[in-house]
Amino acid sequence: MKSTPEVRPAHQNSVAQAAAPLVSDSAFTLLRPELQRALQSTGYLTPTPIQAQCIPPLLEGRDLLGSAQTGTGKTAAFTLPLLHRLSELRERPQRNAPSALILAPTRELAAQIGESIETYGRYLKVKHSVIFGGVNQFHQVKALDRGQDIVVATPGRLLDLMQQGCIKLDRVAFLVLDEVDRMLDMGFLPDVKRILGRVPTQRQTLFFSATMPPAMLELAQTLVRNPVQVTITPDQPAVERIAQKVLFVGRQNKDALLASLLGQPDIGRTIVFTQMKHAANRVVAKLESAGIRGAAIHGNKSQGARVRALNGFKGGEFQVLVATDVAARGIDVDGITHVINYDLPIEPETYVHRIGRTARAGAEGDAISFCSADDRGSLRQIERLLGKPVTVDADHDYHCEASQRGVGAQPAPARRGGNGGGRNSPRQFKRRRR
Repeated sequence: MKSTPEVRPAHQNSVAQAAAPLVSDSAFTLLRPELQRALQSTGYLTPTPIQAQCIPPLLEGRDLLGSAQTGTGKTAAFTLPLLHRLSELRERPQRNAPSALILAPTRELAAQIGESIETYGRYLKVKHSVIFGGVNQFHQVKALDRGQDIVVATPGRLLDLMQQGCIKLDRVAFLVLDEVDRMLDMGFLPDVKRILGRVPTQRQTLFFSATMPPAMLELAQTLVRNPVQVTITPDQPAVERIAQKVLFVGRQNKDALLASLLGQPDIGRTIVFTQMKHAANRVVAKLESAGIRGAAIHGNKSQGARVRALNGFKGGEFQVLVATDVAARGIDVDGITHVINYDLPIEPETYVHRIGRTARAGAEGDAISFCSADDRGSLRQIERLLGKPVTVDADHDYHCEASQRGVGAQPAPARRGGNGGGRNSPRQFKRRRR
C-alpha cells in the first residue's frame, strides 16, 4: 500500500516575502502569489465572511465543520487553501491515487467545483479531474490513469471506479465533503460510508452542510478531529423591487428565445447567467450571429479580456454580459435593468444573488428565468426559498407546454405557424413602468 503523503504546515510568510500583495485583505494575502494573481485576474479581491473565517485555519491544517449555503463563497473557501497546500507537496501526482478527494452530491455541483479549481489554480501545477455518472467513463478513467492531485466526484461513480480498480484512496490527505445534507437526502449515506472506509484516518477533513441538525452533527463528529466550526448565514438581497418571471421553453429553443427578448426595445443593460464556461461562449456567439453585441466573462478569460468586456459593458459597447457564477462575483456594474437566467442555478440561494444584480440603488428591475423540462426541480427549490411561486409568462413565441406540464425530458414544441404550440402574434416582455 502506498503511503499517505506528508502534509506540511502552510508557510504563511511566503506571500509576505514576495513582492507587494495583489489583493488587499489579510485572508487572501496568506495565499501563495499564484493564487492571489488568479484572484486578481477574476476581480475577486475581497474575501466573503466564510472565506475570511475558513482560510487561515485551513492553511494551518485544521479540520473544519462548516454550516453554509451556496452563495456565501463556500467553494472558494475550501478550494483556495486546498490548492495552496497541495502546491507545497513536493510529489508528482500518482496514477489512480489522488492526494485530495472532494465529494459532491450532483454532477452539476461537481462540475462547478471543478471549474473553480481550474479558475483559481490556473497559475499552479496542480492537476484535477471531475468524475460523475451519466456519461461514458472512458475519459474519466484515462484522466485518473495520468495522475491527478485532486479528484472531484459524485459518490456513485466513484464507487464504481473503485470497484473496477481505477482509483485508490490510500494516498488521500485532504478530504472535502460538500453539501452533505443533500447527499443524505439523495440516499448516498451508505455509499459515502463505504468511501470513507477506504480513506486514511490521518488526513485533513472538511465537512460542509447547509443545515446542521443533531443527526448531521453526530455524523460529522465521527469524521473530523478538533474542528474549527464556522456558521454563515448569507445576506439575501432584497427582491421586492424585482419583477420575476419564468418562461417555459424547450432546451433547443433557448437561444432563439434569448435573442427575441434582447431584441425588444424595453430591455436595456442585461446580464445573462449560464452554468458552464463553454455555454457562455456559445451563447455570445449565437447572439452575435443575431446582431446583438455581447461579451462573456468566465474563469478562462484573461484579466485583459475581462477588463475589456466590463468596460465595453459599462460603456454601452455591449448590451449583454454573459457570465458564470464564479466570474460574476467580481462584477460591480450599475444600471443593470435585466438579469436572465439562461440556465437555472443548482442552488436556490444562487438565484437570489443572481437577480440581486438588478434593482440596485432604489431602482426597479426584471429577472427572467428560462425553464426546460429538466429544470423543473430547480425551479421548485427556488420557489420554496422565495416562499411563493414565480410568475409564469407564457406569452411568447417559444412557450413549451410540455416543459411546463412535465411531459418528457427534452420536449420540442411546435413553432408559431406550424402544427400548433405557438402563438398568433408577436409578443413582448414588458418591463414595469418606473
